[in-house]
Amino acid sequence: MRINTISPARRLLLLALLALVLAVMFMTIQLHGNIGYILKHRAQILATMVLVAFAAGISTLLFQTITQNRILTPSVMGLESLFVLIQTLLVFTLDSGGLSLFGSVGRFLAETLLLVLFATWLYRWLLNGAQLDLHRVLLIGLIFGTLFRSSAGLMQRILSPGEFAILQSRMFATFTRAGSDVLLISAALIALVTLIVWRMRHQLDVIALGASSATALGIAYKRQITGLLLLISLLVAVSTALVGPMTFLGLLIVNLSYPLIGSWRHSHLLPGVVLVALVTLLGGQMILERVFDMAGTLSVMIEFIGGGLFIFLLLKRVAK
Repeated sequence: MRINTISPARRLLLLALLALVLAVMFMTIQLHGNIGYILKHRAQILATMVLVAFAAGISTLLFQTITQNRILTPSVMGLESLFVLIQTLLVFTLDSGGLSLFGSVGRFLAETLLLVLFATWLYRWLLNGAQLDLHRVLLIGLIFGTLFRSSAGLMQRILSPGEFAILQSRMFATFTRAGSDVLLISAALIALVTLIVWRMRHQLDVIALGASSATALGIAYKRQITGLLLLISLLVAVSTALVGPMTFLGLLIVNLSYPLIGSWRHSHLLPGVVLVALVTLLGGQMILERVFDMAGTLSVMIEFIGGGLFIFLLLKRVAK
């Protein structure tokens, strides 16, 4: 059977089966020693991957839908750069003992709240006029991202080697950081946003047609886009505070999802990007563990592949 003849629903079913098989393999392969501890540890990693799959996949799909651009990701809004700046400020102003006073839950909530507040302020400022200018939103986001990265880089040069080592452990994404209490809070927030987005799936099909067509078909375009940008910011904030910045994960999985799902309807794409993200994360983690013997981290491997895809898409766009 040719893949072009398979319906999007069956493709989703095949992806779901593949994700389930990979999840079972991840939980059970080489299971020896203290089985209770190992299962708990792997279950937390799996839960983290599921949450990141939802957050990264849905946020990037929504962002590309409203910008009508397959190269852009929510990271251009500067949220991940702000996360790095927040971590740098905490290490710069507090010692390791001061950092431990916040606790994992308090630190997670504070980081998420700061990221969402910044996004809310930015969007209210930029979208306050009569006209919605997404190009201005993206440009200002890039400027803020550059400002945050430069400020963080300046402070990092002043840190002592020990403080910089502490900072590095927070700057790079890892799926083993979050505890069960943080995972529960993240799951509640992501589930709420996912439910809201799923109820909007048919409106998203219309928004993808562009501002003029969406307005002509009865969509309150500016209000919907403002709400979607805030939902995107919440997803990115939760994902970044949960595991750290992963700039190219969303770009990689969403651009893989378009040909794999074979549909432009968001009722197919929304579950599709989550399943592709989960397959990518689980498959990458198992390859890293079994083939490369953990000689590296999953986030670095994904950023390398995603960065290569970004360059390819950019060159392909320029060549047209």
